[in-house]
Amino acid sequence: MSPVPTTTTVAVDLDGAVATLTLNRPERMNAFDPTMVAEFADIWAWVRTDPRVRVVVLRAAGDRAFCTGMDVRAQWSWPDDVWSHEDPGRTLSPKWGQRVWKPLICAVRGMAAGGAFYWLNEADLVLAAPEATFFDPHVTYGMTAAPGPIGLSRRIGVGAVLELTLLGNDRRLDAQRAYQLGLVNEVVDGGRLDARAAELARVLAERDPTAVQGAVRAVWESLDLPRTVALERSLSYSQISTAARRPAAEGAS
Repeated sequence: MSPVPTTTTVAVDLDGAVATLTLNRPERMNAFDPTMVAEFADIWAWVRTDPRVRVVVLRAAGDRAFCTGMDVRAQWSWPDDVWSHEDPGRTLSPKWGQRVWKPLICAVRGMAAGGAFYWLNEADLVLAAPEATFFDPHVTYGMTAAPGPIGLSRRIGVGAVLELTLLGNDRRLDAQRAYQLGLVNEVVDGGRLDARAAELARVLAERDPTAVQGAVRAVWESLDLPRTVALERSLSYSQISTAARRPAAEGAS
């Protein structure tokens, strides 16, 4: 077991088998900066390898915003070679960049915009307060939106993705519309949002962790495969899970 990471932009709390991560830059609408990106590399490595952690809840400090994407006022440094540039979302994203298969529950208050979708697109459950709004401002400001819409197209229909992407600041989904499209799993009164996220996390934490992670991985990896290939591979996830549990069961007998 490794120690809980020491961080400055994200509050990390481990309660039983549930790790709660709180984006903690409310003065900047919880936008991510280079420090937060680096800290998430450590956080996801800890989540992936520490057996105490079975479920992750991601929330944000304050009521105004879950996250408004990249902090454009921060000091970002990029290699001179454009082909060596790395998308910071690869570090922030639990599944794309870090291969974390432990369930992620996002609890959203206020605005979720732009780079917030690095997390939302890969969440296994998304809860939202009624006043939450979801939008992508990139095109409004003359920037191409790419990773966010690509990831979002795995969650909702491509027509809704293009509407959200191309209209930018002029198309903001409220929580109810996001629920209808399938981006949000539950709309929860703001006063109960954190409690509901914790409740669902405890339910998932009580499940067999090998089975849960296998199911999460099977579903997400299937999105990159043709249907028949995914179905042909599906049995292997069950077989691996069963084989992993067998030594523990035999040792207990």
